[in-house]
Amino acid sequence: MARPLRIQYEGAFYHVISRGNERRPIFHDDNDREAFLAILKDSLEIYNVLLFCYVLMDNHFHLFLQTPQGNLSEFMRQFNISYTSRFNRKYKRSGHLYQGRYTSVVVDKDTYAVMLSRYIHLNPIRTREMEGVPPREKEKLLRGHRWSSLHGYLTGSKEEAFIDYSVVLEPYGGNNQAGRKAYMKAIRGDISKKLELKDKVVAQSILGSDEFIIWVKDKFLAKDVRELPAIRRITSYTARDKIIRAICEETGKTSGEILGSRGTLRQVAMELLYRLGGGMKGTEIGEFLGVDYSTVSQGRKRLRQKLTQDRDLWGLMQRIEAALSTIKI
Repeated sequence: MARPLRIQYEGAFYHVISRGNERRPIFHDDNDREAFLAILKDSLEIYNVLLFCYVLMDNHFHLFLQTPQGNLSEFMRQFNISYTSRFNRKYKRSGHLYQGRYTSVVVDKDTYAVMLSRYIHLNPIRTREMEGVPPREKEKLLRGHRWSSLHGYLTGSKEEAFIDYSVVLEPYGGNNQAGRKAYMKAIRGDISKKLELKDKVVAQSILGSDEFIIWVKDKFLAKDVRELPAIRRITSYTARDKIIRAICEETGKTSGEILGSRGTLRQVAMELLYRLGGGMKGTEIGEFLGVDYSTVSQGRKRLRQKLTQDRDLWGLMQRIEAALSTIKI
């Protein structure tokens, strides 16, 4: 599998995950967890990094943070090396503690900060063992998990000095009793359903709105690395949006009408996505449209046959392609 991209810039927000090598524990007792948090606090101060949320599990951890100085790599290198050294000395071991490089997803704060914070805080009950457990019991277990920033979000007296609560609580009314109450209400709603974010992350690297993804691609991804698999996936994603928008503008239809149809317009989308979609393959187009690969192949074939007989359809294709030629994909 290709490595995820490393996207760094001043002020970036990230979801960071590190897992134990071979999924082994990175914490054996509470002393380890306390040492981990002490090293984390020091590293946040040294590198001027802001932390909004964290959760420690037995074999991995999650962080939601911001790097005002665009120095995520330096921060994580220092932080992970420091904890690994301490862990290895204590348990008289050597070698890697973590499973390869940490995962970092750059996050669109305006769209996903609140949802990501809840996703992180729900981790203690997002396990196989918790499947089928009643919601009230899950909430009790969640509140009882010591090693999480959730407690400061629910009770003002339990706030930790190294956590910035304002970003997440702002949409709920601020860092006050009413805001914390509203946040817990949202968490309680998430407990009864499965909050999932993985399918919203593009190229294992970006979590955000379409506009945010396009902005990151155009501003921070150098042209000389555009052939990397992850870059191609981002290019496909942004091209896809522009192609569907061009079809909508030319036909007066909504994207839902085009993607949900079974007729010619969906075949037009299939053809343009295949030819102009930044390298999208038939299987990816089928996934996007909710059909299998063979339907995409047959749809494109039928469209080519129609184009030889229908001058209006041929004209429509020409106008859409002309519009797309003026748009950077």
